[in-house]
Amino acid sequence: MKIQPLLDHAVSGGRLDPADAAVLLRSEDWTSIVAAGHARRNRLHDPEVVSYTAYRVINYTNFCDIDCTFCSFKDEIESDRGYTLSREQVAAKTEEALALGVDQIFFQGGVNPKLPLEYYTDTLRMLRDQYGVALRAFSPIELYRLAEKTGMPLPALLEELKAAGLGSVPGAGAEILTERMRAVLSPKKLSGEEWCAVMGECHKAGLPGSCNIVFGSTETPEDIAEHLRLLRDQQDKTGGFLSFIPWIFQAQTKRFPIRHVTGREYLRLLAVSRLFLDNIPHVEVSIMVMGRELAELGLTAGADDINSIVIEENVLKSSGLKTLRAAERFIRDAGFRPARRTMNYEFGKYPENAPEPVIAAPSR
Repeated sequence: MKIQPLLDHAVSGGRLDPADAAVLLRSEDWTSIVAAGHARRNRLHDPEVVSYTAYRVINYTNFCDIDCTFCSFKDEIESDRGYTLSREQVAAKTEEALALGVDQIFFQGGVNPKLPLEYYTDTLRMLRDQYGVALRAFSPIELYRLAEKTGMPLPALLEELKAAGLGSVPGAGAEILTERMRAVLSPKKLSGEEWCAVMGECHKAGLPGSCNIVFGSTETPEDIAEHLRLLRDQQDKTGGFLSFIPWIFQAQTKRFPIRHVTGREYLRLLAVSRLFLDNIPHVEVSIMVMGRELAELGLTAGADDINSIVIEENVLKSSGLKTLRAAERFIRDAGFRPARRTMNYEFGKYPENAPEPVIAAPSR
């Protein structure tokens, strides 16, 4: 099948259907697809600008009872090896981030049924009131299970967390949202429809966020296309996804099959995502997972943002940038002008050419 009519249609703003996406994902003409993705990106955003942010991940607990087949981060609930951070430990990590010029905190952990609601609300209030940081926190499964534990309707729980300081919610735990792949990846997690419904409630509560895909296992192009459809349909309903990020699976356990993802496959999927997700403003490329060379190519394949810098990553092996200046240098070397943003894509908060803070190794 000739793909150029599909590409021309999408670049001009036309909507692709999932069958179109599957055709593009199977096409060997990946260079034409990448060029189209970049052309669409340039119609949506300033062609000369690439944005970036910096945030600290605080994984507050690794106790988890979900048992995803691909994850090596978790510890069993009764294990004597796991941890839950105290508020004092969370505060120390936040102070380290602020000393590095980073005022965005990504607060996320395992699904730990032993933690009361007050652990979350008290910690959020401390971070907001003592340190004034922006807070992105809690995957959909964390929120769903916390609502179950407390007996609160999800909208009421979200309002309580928002009153405590929650500002946005990551689209974590999606991986691939088709029923077939959920059974392989994470049978105890939310279904695709449930995941979308939780994110929809977050959006309706005024809590925007991101969405993503993680690929490189036994998924098919149809699985990927259906995943993208679910995200786009949810965005049509509630409009709270600010960005989309493609990731690849990393080898963590022996229970989960992964395969090598070539650079051209990654770039093709990045471009197809930009063309298909016509209602999600931004597409991010992950230096942390994909490395600098491939991430640089991603900025001419549909991405307008680099998903860096991340201070302290405990779940994935990181190839990311470590300082604000390194992020700006990377963007300039790639041929673009850097623009620092918040996690919620707010611009203008940070002065340009601010002095680089002294970097200290974060505590673990």
